[in-house]
Amino acid sequence: MNENLLKEIPVDQTGCDWINRIAKQWFLITAGNEDNCNTMTANWGGIGYFWMTPAVFVFIRPERYTFSFVEKQEFFTLSFLPEQYREALKFCGTASGRDGDKFERSGLKKIMLPSGCAAPREAELILECEKMYAQNMTMDGILDVSRYGKWYEKDGMHRMYIAAIRKIYVPGNASYC
Repeated sequence: MNENLLKEIPVDQTGCDWINRIAKQWFLITAGNEDNCNTMTANWGGIGYFWMTPAVFVFIRPERYTFSFVEKQEFFTLSFLPEQYREALKFCGTASGRDGDKFERSGLKKIMLPSGCAAPREAELILECEKMYAQNMTMDGILDVSRYGKWYEKDGMHRMYIAAIRKIYVPGNASYC
């Protein structure tokens, strides 16, 4: 990692509007190593505290190519990109990494973090996360299937991951949020 490219900021001092960042801006979940990684667009998740640790929770379907990378690795990243990369985010949410390197195909540049995990250089905010807990969702767990069961009419149930936020990075010249 080029130290001039990114700077680390304190986990508890971002001051971000996480609800809007996650729901409207979207983010990339990236896992794997320098030689073999994948990324996917998501907007289901959140940020809070778990076991007295700043943490994220995200949901990934087993059918997604990124799923196997997250399963095998201890760390993954969540990356938030500026609006000018909306097309790259759309691409990473619809194309499969099984068909080729999404970083190359989307025009994003891959950088490696100290954990060995990848992230896009274009990100304005990167959360380096270490898995703490995972659990498969079930239809029995959905309290109002008539409202929320529609998300599972065609595809399998998500797996929820809770991960500790170990480090947060922003571009070297950026403010926190």
